[in-house]
Amino acid sequence: MKSLHIITPVKDSIATTLDTIKAIMSSEITVPFTYTIYNDNSTAENTEILRKASEEYGFTLVNIAELTDHPSPNYLMVLQRTRKEALQRDAGLLIVESDVTVRKDTIQRLFEEAEKRQQCGIAASVTVDENGAINYPYGFAKDRLPGVYDEKKHCSFCCSLLTPALLRAFDFDTLDPTKNWYDVTISHESVKAGLRNYLFTNLPVLHRPHNSRPWKQLKYKNPLKYYWLKFTKGLDKI
Repeated sequence: MKSLHIITPVKDSIATTLDTIKAIMSSEITVPFTYTIYNDNSTAENTEILRKASEEYGFTLVNIAELTDHPSPNYLMVLQRTRKEALQRDAGLLIVESDVTVRKDTIQRLFEEAEKRQQCGIAASVTVDENGAINYPYGFAKDRLPGVYDEKKHCSFCCSLLTPALLRAFDFDTLDPTKNWYDVTISHESVKAGLRNYLFTNLPVLHRPHNSRPWKQLKYKNPLKYYWLKFTKGLDKI
């Protein structure tokens, strides 16, 4: 792994997105990296804010609306495109979502920890709330001590490094286009390929869940309505 290809898919949620950008661009990173924001049909106002931020912070801004007229979410296209780009550079693909704020050393340490493990497919940071308590989507790990855990089920892509070994082993062009999210599928394919997925509870990142898609907050506030929308509207397929 010669470098990192860092990406953040974005749809509005501009306040948390700007926090994500600032944290990444001020990180203490010694490995070569690129950083790209994939703007998935944000409002014109927020797209302009992202454009100005790209000039200020020096990241690459890709407006998906200029590439396809497919409605948001366009996560599949982003994953397929960035996998190919990362492979061309022998880079790890680091996904940092727009409601996540990394710490100064998160990115460099994830890179180093993944490099230590020859069979590493995914290296993921655990997510925490403002009080430091482990939160969604890693509630199952809330009682774990800080450390490194070989995750048998799946790693979520809130802040996850997909290694070149995984990118070579599994072709994202084979992913199911009827789904919206692919964390579970790719995690399972990593294990099928003989790789191991690691969750680092000693490398926490701040997570403010679902700020880019507020309707998903219903999962906690009004679960009956959430699941009604999920199944009747075909939303949030994993």
